[in-house]
Amino acid sequence: MQITIDLPDNLPLTEADVRLELAIVLYQQQSLSLDKAAQLAVMSVDDFYQLLISRHIVTPPADPDDEPAELVLASLRNSMQQVKEGKVHSISQLWMERSNTPKKAL
Repeated sequence: MQITIDLPDNLPLTEADVRLELAIVLYQQQSLSLDKAAQLAVMSVDDFYQLLISRHIVTPPADPDDEPAELVLASLRNSMQQVKEGKVHSISQLWMERSNTPKKAL
């Protein structure tokens, strides 16, 4: 869908600003899921979520090692969309990527 909006010339907002603010409002109204709102804002889900935290719209988890359910669901929806589009990886390729990833210190 494409929408054209005529804004006043003296409005100090860019198209990116308008997209971001619209995404935030639609997310707050529960009209868009986290991943769809991030897509509208042209941001990664993680960056959009961090922005929501910085604006005190969502509360970060008490334990920094706990991933919020919304982020997990957004990741799962993204993965399912990739599968539908045929963007799949073999198990051996995934293991190779995992084995090349540096381990976190405990």
